[in-house]
Amino acid sequence: MKRRVIATIATLTLALSACTTVSVAPQSPISQRWVGRSAGVFFAKYSPPLSDVQDGSSTIYNWRGGYSRVKLGNGKTVSVSCSAKITVNEDYVIRDITITGDRPGANGASYCTELLAAQ
Repeated sequence: MKRRVIATIATLTLALSACTTVSVAPQSPISQRWVGRSAGVFFAKYSPPLSDVQDGSSTIYNWRGGYSRVKLGNGKTVSVSCSAKITVNEDYVIRDITITGDRPGANGASYCTELLAAQ
C-alpha cells in the first residue's frame, strides 16, 4: 500500500513539474495607460478610492468611479460606472489595475476601457 501511495505521489509530482503557465496576452489598454504612473494623478482625475488594504510593501485600493449615463448602440440609455482594484507600490506608483466591475460602454464592450484608457 505504501509503495502505491509513493508511486502515485511521484507520478503526480512529475506530471505537475512538466506543467508551465505562460501568459502572452498583451497588456490591456488600461494597464498601458496607467501602470507606472502616479496613483495620485489617477485618483485626482477619477475620484478617490473607497478603501485600501496593505499587502506587504504594496497597497491595494478599491476604487469605483466614472459614474455616467451612456447611450448604447441600440438607443437605450443606461447608468454606468467602473470598479477596480489598484495595486500601488511604496512610492505611490501604480503596479497593477484589475477591473472588478464593468458594463458595455457607448462604443464597445467595456465602459472601463473607454473611461480609463482615454488620453
